[in-house]
Amino acid sequence: MATQDEDSPAHQDVFVGELRRWREVRGMSRTAVAVAMGYSRSYVSKVESGHERPSREFAKAADDALNAGGALRRAWREYEALRPVVVRATPIERAPEPSTRSLFVEHDDAELRYDGRNYRAVMRRKLVNYGTDPITRYMIRISVDRFPGDPDLSNQLYRDRPLTWEELDLQAWCGEDRSETMRWVAQHDRDAFKEVWLQFANDSGHFPLYPGQSTWIEYTYTVRDDKWGNWFQRAVRLPTSLLSVRLDFPEHLDPAVWGLHTSMTAESMPFRTAINEQRSGNRRIFSWTTEEPPLHARYRLEWHFRRKQSTRPAEPEEKPSQVMRSLGVVQSDDPILHRPAKPFHLPEEAEDAKRVIAELVSAAKRVSAAHTFGKGMGFAANQIGIDRAAAIVFPPGTDDVIMLLNPRIIENGEEFDEQYEGCLSFFDVRGLVPRPLVLHVEHQELSGARRITIFERGVARLVAHEIDHLHGKLYIDRLPPGTEAIPIEQYGGSGLNWQY
Repeated sequence: MATQDEDSPAHQDVFVGELRRWREVRGMSRTAVAVAMGYSRSYVSKVESGHERPSREFAKAADDALNAGGALRRAWREYEALRPVVVRATPIERAPEPSTRSLFVEHDDAELRYDGRNYRAVMRRKLVNYGTDPITRYMIRISVDRFPGDPDLSNQLYRDRPLTWEELDLQAWCGEDRSETMRWVAQHDRDAFKEVWLQFANDSGHFPLYPGQSTWIEYTYTVRDDKWGNWFQRAVRLPTSLLSVRLDFPEHLDPAVWGLHTSMTAESMPFRTAINEQRSGNRRIFSWTTEEPPLHARYRLEWHFRRKQSTRPAEPEEKPSQVMRSLGVVQSDDPILHRPAKPFHLPEEAEDAKRVIAELVSAAKRVSAAHTFGKGMGFAANQIGIDRAAAIVFPPGTDDVIMLLNPRIIENGEEFDEQYEGCLSFFDVRGLVPRPLVLHVEHQELSGARRITIFERGVARLVAHEIDHLHGKLYIDRLPPGTEAIPIEQYGGSGLNWQY
């Protein structure tokens, strides 16, 4: 008699974690990935939830759809190698696991330094070989994204100006004091993504990491700021005891930094502990540490410079719309803002909805660091390139967030007023828009339950603005005949609350 063991969570995480990571990187929902792959949305959902085993063909289709450069196919091969064997009455001998699976990271330390033009990453890891075979190479990944939340804009940038090995200036060493240089060999060379094998060897010879031994490795690379977005992510791919990260910025740029942790359920949440900030000469240094991070966790630090870069006098000052574009806000010339967003099927797509809301909150934090919103603010999913019917609203003077899924206005109050509105997707102008003072809005909970909420005055205006976005409308579509939006330079209400 023989029975087949169920997949263990750790076994599932090998492929599922990589699939979710690439969905997050590309900003695609399960439905969007399923359409690109030619699979049903329910099948993709079952694979991600561990209820369906991925096939070789599924892994290949997902890798192509997400442009993952072979990462998902390799994760699938590792998944297959880890699959439980058939349990028999007489024991069978298992093949030995690859030695790299016995690697342990005692300390993963990363530093990113910005000099006003270039970012220089310095990555140090103390590796321990708990296996039975020598380790001769170690894989690293370099991934950049200048415009998080706007894949089309990023893809266009890197197609036109791909990341090159010459500008990266990748260098690697082994040993506490960099006693040995390490050769490296490119595994994948994409426009914005590189995979590299660091070899425990150089022109002088080989120095494998033998069982029971430990060593530090260090590698560095450089990326210009016109190819690097305002984020730095650390992914836990091997068992790790300590993870530490530092960001080192010029003091005069007045940087603001925050952090988000993504779990295996793809939910983003703030770091559990605060990021430490200190000054050293004319530098501002932000550091953060965590112990025993879980496998496949991702820790993302994001930042904004509150003062303009003063070392480039030849460049004109950025317009507000350019600032928003640089923060990942889709601009009004994008077709996604001119068509109705796709509704969620709840509760089946509750996980997707939570991910989209988390992305919206993250984007709102980025934008809030760049501008004061005295009237409150809102964000619709299509404004960050996600074609789903989700929006959030922050009422003025509070950190509370109103979550709107599949919203629709079912009743207007009889009284209207006119107030100036702005839009992050064309932030250079303001328009005097008539809106009802009271709105009755039907929307859904993650559970699928429908509810009706009544909003009034300024909050009603914010909600109406975001619901317009989800129906493919902009506020300029609601301007009275014969009126036009005015330049922000003529508008005197920035940073002030609504007036009633």
